[in-house]
Amino acid sequence: MKTIHLALSVMLSLAATNVYADAVTAQKLADKYAAAAKKADSSYAGLSVDDGKAFFNREVIQFKGDVNNPGKAIACASCHTSNPADTGKHIVTGKPIKPLSPAVNAKRFKSMDAVEKNFTKHCNEVVGSDCTAQEKGNYIAYLLTEKTPTKE
Repeated sequence: MKTIHLALSVMLSLAATNVYADAVTAQKLADKYAAAAKKADSSYAGLSVDDGKAFFNREVIQFKGDVNNPGKAIACASCHTSNPADTGKHIVTGKPIKPLSPAVNAKRFKSMDAVEKNFTKHCNEVVGSDCTAQEKGNYIAYLLTEKTPTKE
């Protein structure tokens, strides 16, 4: 019986450490983007969770080239839900998307290259241009605050 308790304790400790480590990596990325934003604009005041949440939920009309039919409004939350700790679903394909929150998805911020690739792809798809360092840093700062999936 002691062996089972010990094994469970070790497994839970490793899981907690893994999530903590990924949150630390995400924070380091947010800080890196904040430093780049400060370098680009000396008046930049630092990371803002509120601005990150507003950016995540901001709807942008996708222009389809027809003034009479400009397209529909989309936001990051369109695919990732209003809670980044929840599993999302692609609005076109219906394919499930793992949570953005590093507290729930331990693999979300493991690779800087993957983070940058996803920012480039999705910012261009949703916003229509690459996101700024300030937007990226605030976005990650917001994701770090969302730790609890919505109960169904």
